[in-house]
Amino acid sequence: MKVHEEHKKKGPELVNIALIIVSTSKYNELQKKEISSDKTIPLVQQIIDQFPGVFLTYSEIISDNENQILETVNKLLSNPTLNAILFSGGTGLTPKDITYEVIKPLLEKIIDGFGELFRYLSYKDIGPSSMLSRALAGKIKDKAIFLLPGSPNAVGLALNKLILPEIRHTIYMINKKE
Repeated sequence: MKVHEEHKKKGPELVNIALIIVSTSKYNELQKKEISSDKTIPLVQQIIDQFPGVFLTYSEIISDNENQILETVNKLLSNPTLNAILFSGGTGLTPKDITYEVIKPLLEKIIDGFGELFRYLSYKDIGPSSMLSRALAGKIKDKAIFLLPGSPNAVGLALNKLILPEIRHTIYMINKKE
C-alpha cells in the first residue's frame, strides 16, 4: 500500500465541514426576508451526501465584509467538531472580492497544489477565464481551509475532483503528531 493510501485510512472516519457563502447580494436577500437565490448550499449538501462519513454540519451566508468574514472564521476555528471550512465567493478580482485578502494572511500553511489543480481543471471546462480565479487552500490550526469561487459549478468541481477525494488524507496530515 502506498503512503498516501495509508494516510487516507488513518484519517478521521467522520469529517465535518462548514460552508460559508460570501455574497452581499445573497446576504441582503436574507436580511429582507426574501427567498435566497443561493444554489451552492443545496448543491454542496447533495454532493457531500454521496461521500459516506462526510457531513455538512454548518452553513451560513455572509456579506463581502472583512469584519463578518473574520468573525465567522474565528467562530468556526473554535468549533472542535469541525475539520474543514469552505468559503465560496470573494476570490475574484472585483473590488468587493475580499475573501482572499482576509483569509490568506491567516493561513499557517498553504496547499499550493490545490489552486494549481483547480485552475487546471477549470481551464479544461471554461478555458483561459480560469486564470482569474484565486482559489486557495491551506490550514489554520487543526482545520483545512478552502477558498472557492462563488460559482456553484466551480464549487462542485472542487468538491468532486479535489477536496472530497482527499479530505481524510488532508485532515490526517494537518493533525499528524510527529
